[in-house]
This record gives sequence, C-alpha cells and structure tokens, in this order.
Amino acid sequence: MIKQTTIAAPVEASGLGLHTAVPVHLRLRPAPPDTGYIFVRTDLDDFEMPATVECIAHCSYATTLMHTGVMLSTVEHLLAALRGHGVDNAYIEVDNLELPIMDGSADAFTEMIVRARVVEQPATRRALRVRERVCVEQGNRRMTVEPHEGYEIDCLIDFKHPLIGVQRMRFDALDPEAFAREISPARTFGFTEEIEALRRANLIRGGSLDNAIVLTPEGMLNETPLRTRDEFVRHKILDIIGDLALLGMPLLGLVTAERSGHILHAELMSKLLRDDAAWEIIDLPIGAGFAVAR
Repeated sequence: MIKQTTIAAPVEASGLGLHTAVPVHLRLRPAPPDTGYIFVRTDLDDFEMPATVECIAHCSYATTLMHTGVMLSTVEHLLAALRGHGVDNAYIEVDNLELPIMDGSADAFTEMIVRARVVEQPATRRALRVRERVCVEQGNRRMTVEPHEGYEIDCLIDFKHPLIGVQRMRFDALDPEAFAREISPARTFGFTEEIEALRRANLIRGGSLDNAIVLTPEGMLNETPLRTRDEFVRHKILDIIGDLALLGMPLLGLVTAERSGHILHAELMSKLLRDDAAWEIIDLPIGAGFAVAR
C-alpha cells in the first residue's frame, strides 16, 4: 500500500513576484494526511485558500486562485514541484498576492522540498483515475486525458521561432527523480514583441533575464545558454503538472497536450470533474509511482 506524504520540517525562501514585482516570503509546513495543498496568506490573518480546481479565478499568463474574494497568483511552479516530487500534503504560507518567480523554473522549490525531506504518513495515497476519454479544443489547441495505468504527459508545442519550432516530449509524471532532473530546471519563456502589451496590462513588472528566457525574433536576449535544447516543451510540461495538481491528488491517466496553455488546462480539469462517469477515486496501486522521493 502506497502511503501519503508530507515534508518533515518547515522550510523557507524569498523572492519577487513575476507580474507584481512585490517581495514575497514563502514558507512550506508539514500538513496532516488528507489535507492536500493549502495556501495561507499570512498578510491577511492567516487566511486559508485550498489549491483546488474550484478556486481557479483566471489563467491567462499564470494561474490565479481566488477564495471568498482573496486572490493568489502564479501558483503553478510551486504546485508542480510539490506534485512532481511526490508531496501530497503541505501548508504553503505566503505574505503577498503572488508566489515568487525565483529563476523562472521550479528548481528553487524542488530544492526547498529536498531540504525539508519528504516523509511518509499513515494514510493511504489516493489517486484520481480516469475512466473515460475527455477532450477540450480551441482552434488548433487541443488537450485530452484518457485511461492509463500511470500518469504520463505527452506534450507538443509549435512556435515559429528558430530556437523552438515543433518540440515534443512524453514524460512519466509519477517519477520524482525524473521530475527533478528533467522538468524542474526548465524556465518560463516569453517573446520581446509581447513585452510592451504585457506591461501595459500591469503584468511581468518583476520579469528579467534572471527569471525568464526572453526571445527575440532571431534568438534570445539571455547571455546564459538554454539548459536543454528542448527547455521550452519541458517548461510546458512543468506548467501542466502544476495546474493539474489542482485536482487535489495524483492523476492516473494519459494527458496529451497540443499547443496548450493554462486556460486549456483549467478547461480540461473542469470538464473531467463535471462528468462523474469519467473518473473515480481509488487507492494508488503499488507500481503506479514512487511513494517517497529518494
């Protein structure tokens, strides 16, 4: 029987919000079994916000949650680190309205979890098992989830840019060591032609070459090289893992994403959960994934 997990001890970090440029202090704390992920706004009298699909407020350039009028933005990279590293339960204390962007990847959050250590709990780990295929589409963007013994993500991106083009990767999202090695280091990216419009919308005020890959029409502004040639599709998988963590437990299914983004991720989760016949909650079977990251 695979057991639920949490972290062994509190761990902290600080940084800037990508879109707000506000300084943010982040603290992860252990949580009891069946808690899931709970955000705690320490600047608002420890207001608690569950990390669930129902709390998604909007998700254009980042995933933003809202609960009884209180908002929290850019949650996907931290949630990806927690889910990708096999942590089931955690309190996430944050003292501002956006999580820190760090270097644009999930590496800083993954390192926090490694420092805190992942430990087993008495309760059995549960999973949301997909029973029927569900699909959402927007033009040439498509995302599906279908029955599968494990949790795999098959992601394709297609950008008319010399450093990207068509990239595709299939990833086992129940392998914490593979997540830390292959997905966690992949940074967010954007294009110079979008910067002015984003700033007019009061977004990316904290963006810099230290926390994003910035692409020009011919190349990129960053002097440091790409971490992998296909860093772009790896970051898209990171975003998918983070957004789908809002399901509240590991997924058992095959996710196929073609040119997807945060909005499509949210639509897929909502459509899946609305169809009671398309899913069930089961104890995570032995062999479907690692219980604790080593």
